[in-house]
Amino acid sequence: MIPAVDLSTLPPIAQRVLDPGAPPVLRSGAAKGLLPGLKPADVVTVVALLSESNDAQTASVATATLAGLPKPVLDGALDADLHPRVLHILAGAYVSNNEVLERIITSNAVAVDTVAHLASVGSEALCERIAVNEERLIANPEIIQKLYMNKSARSSTADRVLELAVRHGLELDIPAFKEAAQAIRDELISEPSEEPTPDDLLFTQVDQIAQTIDVDPDKEDTHELDEEGNEKVKAKCAPLWVQLGSMTVSQKIRRAVLGTATERMLLVRDSNRLVASAAIRSPQIKDNEVVQISASRSVSDDVLRVIATSKEWTQNHQIKFNLVTNPRTPFTFAAKLIPYLREHELKLIAKSKNVQGSVANAARQHLARKTKPGSREG
Repeated sequence: MIPAVDLSTLPPIAQRVLDPGAPPVLRSGAAKGLLPGLKPADVVTVVALLSESNDAQTASVATATLAGLPKPVLDGALDADLHPRVLHILAGAYVSNNEVLERIITSNAVAVDTVAHLASVGSEALCERIAVNEERLIANPEIIQKLYMNKSARSSTADRVLELAVRHGLELDIPAFKEAAQAIRDELISEPSEEPTPDDLLFTQVDQIAQTIDVDPDKEDTHELDEEGNEKVKAKCAPLWVQLGSMTVSQKIRRAVLGTATERMLLVRDSNRLVASAAIRSPQIKDNEVVQISASRSVSDDVLRVIATSKEWTQNHQIKFNLVTNPRTPFTFAAKLIPYLREHELKLIAKSKNVQGSVANAARQHLARKTKPGSREG
């Protein structure tokens, strides 16, 4: 929470302008930056506060003035001790100006909320600059979370701040944190002498390739069956699959969390269970993806267990049917879903040789109970 500016600390003319009862002409001129006699810091403070005015016209003019401040005025204000609230407003006005933003995040007065916000929307260069202040990151893990989830942050930056959190025992509120943290621990153990620099170029290339591959989960999967009935990656997805395979486990996990649906449907089948688990737990995953995944016979039972224990996903009838008919679904979970299937589906499952024998038996038993005379289900 960023505190409000104590107006009593401002010069008399600034207090007069910011008084709700100030003459409209005075406030109008102030919104344009016409505040003779005031120091740059006070001018910027007044204009910044007016940009949040309840009067739409005043706020609009002040916002435009703030975004176009003369360089001497802006530099003079940033050289002074601006209030955290003013710095926060400035950060919003100069969100695409890295030079100004870097001066804001290095100010002793900047609020944690401001840095966290910039970590979530900042450019690659700004994210790197924020990540340099490890002391602040350790004290405020929410900044690490924002950096990790910002797609503009370099792969190496995300890995570095995540490693920092792991080293200091911090718990982060990010998707698949346990999987990502374990991947970092494993990489630290496997590379004890010299830690390799993550390949930021590879991360960028994966993103570029992913954007060119159009897989609509409503209509198709990233995989298809070969002549022997085994799943194989479709030709159009192969380039992305190869590039993903070149990544470290921690990089794959971040792609699983932040990437496209195509990436998730590929990574959910990764041989590393940490990666597969991160993909199915991605906050961006949609029901249509889960429909495809729940039918796949190359995903791990861990992934199917996550799907089967989700109240949201198991409301989808197709997902329920897919889980029951998927031989990799643990029987305990498949059995719980059988009563929710339709009669013709149960008959199909009872005769199928492509499901677990225990599932086929359970389907037959449920059918028998449904058709038994006097049965409530009959």
